[in-house]
Amino acid sequence: MDLSTAFQAFLLGIVEGITEFLPISSTGHLILVQDMLGFQGPAGELFPIVIQLGAILAVCWLYRVKLINTVLTLQRNSGAQRFTFNILIAFLPSAVIGVLAYKFIKQALFSPLVVAIALIVGGIAILIIERLPSVTAPKVRYETIEAIPYSRALAIGFFQCISMIPGTSRAAATIMGAMLVGVSREAAAEFSFMLAIPTMLGATVYDTYKNRATLSLEGMEIIAMGFVTAFIVALFVIRWMIGYVSRHGFAPFAYYRIVLGALMLGLLLLR
Repeated sequence: MDLSTAFQAFLLGIVEGITEFLPISSTGHLILVQDMLGFQGPAGELFPIVIQLGAILAVCWLYRVKLINTVLTLQRNSGAQRFTFNILIAFLPSAVIGVLAYKFIKQALFSPLVVAIALIVGGIAILIIERLPSVTAPKVRYETIEAIPYSRALAIGFFQCISMIPGTSRAAATIMGAMLVGVSREAAAEFSFMLAIPTMLGATVYDTYKNRATLSLEGMEIIAMGFVTAFIVALFVIRWMIGYVSRHGFAPFAYYRIVLGALMLGLLLLR
């Protein structure tokens, strides 16, 4: 394994672990950083999606008690059933649209220009949503995932589909979407974390199948480097994120997105 490529994989793992659960777009950051580094891993198309799985497994570990209890009590516990159905219902739109639009998304949207524009537009959208009366003083609040009606879980699932545009952010789309339909900040963040599990597992399996010809022992070593790094970093970010959203808004992330997107647009124009 080339040491330079391994170090780049390590850096990309850090980027993924930090950005996956913040509303700033992990995919967008990975595309931008890979472009800046000139990263050419053997399994280049597969690398980003698999290291994202490393970050998702951090959710599984941190919420392992809740997940295990849900599985064990699913047949007799109505709360566990509502939790499970809400996650599955929200997952369906991205599963269907992701498969149908896979080729278009990969070929037409995965570029630094698209990421830069999406970062700016998404940042502006977050600032607007944060100031809406329905968000700042909503009449209906759902404080837990189990309390969310199925129709609103489906709506959150459609919001997640927006994040198929690189730079939009899956976390931003799901958290902001959940808040728009009356879910509390804390529950919206937790819903986003949980929804990431089937979403990224499904994306990893599908992307692995599509890129099976690129798999090699060398490629697996590089992917493993990014995977483990993303897992470890994400453990700390998730804990921090839960505490942060309970006390603050998302405006700082929005301003960061706008500044980063503007800088990237400037750099792209200077090329």
